[in-house]
This record gives sequence, C-alpha cells and structure tokens, in this order.
Amino acid sequence: MLEIWLYAFSIMYSPGPVNLLSFNTGLNNKTNKNTGFFMGVSFAMLILFFSLSFLSHSVVHETIIPYISILGCTYMLFLSWKLFTSGREPDNTSSALSDLTFRDGLMLQLLNPKGFIACLPIVTIQFPALNIVGLKALVISIALSVFAFGAPLSYSLTGRLIGQRVNRSVFFKKFQLFMALLLAYVAMKIAYTHIYIDLFKHL
Repeated sequence: MLEIWLYAFSIMYSPGPVNLLSFNTGLNNKTNKNTGFFMGVSFAMLILFFSLSFLSHSVVHETIIPYISILGCTYMLFLSWKLFTSGREPDNTSSALSDLTFRDGLMLQLLNPKGFIACLPIVTIQFPALNIVGLKALVISIALSVFAFGAPLSYSLTGRLIGQRVNRSVFFKKFQLFMALLLAYVAMKIAYTHIYIDLFKHL
C-alpha cells in the first residue's frame, strides 16, 4: 500500500501544467478564490481512478496516451498563450488565468496526460497486486483524489508566500511571462514524449 502513495506523491506533486497554474494563482494572491479549481483537479482524478479501475486491461492501454496528449497539449498551449499575452499588458499585473474555476481544473486534468499516467500503473498493476477491487477500490480512489487536491493547493500556497514577499509589478509581469514559457515547454515536452515518440516514430 505504501508504494501506491509514494508513486502518487512523486507524480502528483512534481511540476506540471496544473501545478504551474496553481502556483500562478498563489502568486497573484488568489489561492482562496481558486479553491474550485483545486476541487476540479481532485474530482478529475477521482473520475480517472474510479473509471480506469473498473475497465478491463483490453480497454485500458497505454496506446491511448498519445491521443489524450494531443488534446492535452493543445489545451496547455492555449493556456500558455493566454498567460503570455496577459503578462505583456502594461496595466494588468494579475494574470487572466489567476481566476480559475472548477470546470477549468476538471477539464485540464482530464486532458492532462500526467493525470492518466498517474492513474494507469496504480489501477492496472498495484490495485490487482493488493487485491483492491469493488468498494475497496472506490474508497482508495476517493482517498487518492483527496490527496491530489493537496498538490495544486500546496503550489498555490507557495506562490502566495513568494508573492507576499515580492510586490513589484515588474517582477510579476516578468515572472508571468516565464510561467507562460515554462507551461509551453511542458506541453512541448509531453508532445515529444507521448505523441512524436509513442505515436509517429512507430508508424
């Protein structure tokens, strides 16, 4: 059981598009306002864990990851562009993406290949190995989704702490542009790994 939690922590709490955007909400001092976004991320993980745990191995297969990645990377690049353009506006020191909703969190995480990759080994390897099925699988899935809620929240709180110590608008604009480029980099890295290598190089 410990292996499940260690794996979940290592992938859920590592930097990714969801956590980067959450960090930006904290930097703009809007952690409380974006609780719905964190809940959306958590609920998306519950959907993934619960649905994948009840699908057969013939349906759940790593070959669908490239197609999820295409949708996810497109959405991430769209968010990166919004963040980049808002950061260049001289009269806007807070990001247009600092006000995120439950729907934003739900859609982003469902389209995030990282979320799928986090769930797949747990439900197809670790759940069967520990005989976690039925109601027990549901309970563990709920617990893991609650655990997932803490990832974007912790990044947002970290951003909030930094934002309280640095209040110059020039810093915010530059950091916002950096976050936009970093988010685009994450999207392109996912595209290279899970689209180019996994899909096109095998054609």
